[in-house]
Amino acid sequence: MTSGTTRAAVDPEQACPIAPVVDIVFSRWTTPILWALNEFGRQRFVELSRRITTITPKVLTQRLRQLERDGLVERTYHAEVPPRVEYEISELGRSLAPLFAHLAEWSAVNLEKVERARQDHDAKEHVGGRRNPQ
Repeated sequence: MTSGTTRAAVDPEQACPIAPVVDIVFSRWTTPILWALNEFGRQRFVELSRRITTITPKVLTQRLRQLERDGLVERTYHAEVPPRVEYEISELGRSLAPLFAHLAEWSAVNLEKVERARQDHDAKEHVGGRRNPQ
């Protein structure tokens, strides 16, 4: 870029057209929820919370509501005594299964390489117990 030339502002979605999908599908708790519903089928809230042990009930509720709004999860209310609510992955959510399968395959092949790269990086960064200024 030459002096005096300015870059036009680019809409982030145009710069990276998958950004909205990443925001929807790969938020902190969305992936484990969708994975659990895809793998284990229809589940009640308590079953999901037992499968995803580190999520709080409040956050699980929020994420399920958002996933329902996004069309990735279907919520079924059964008017019984006591009332029963079940969640299942929708057809739209199920269409993400091949993506998850590819990511699982990538993980199996590459996570060990990522861990090695991290260890190598950290070893270079911390020489003699201090951060190596480069």
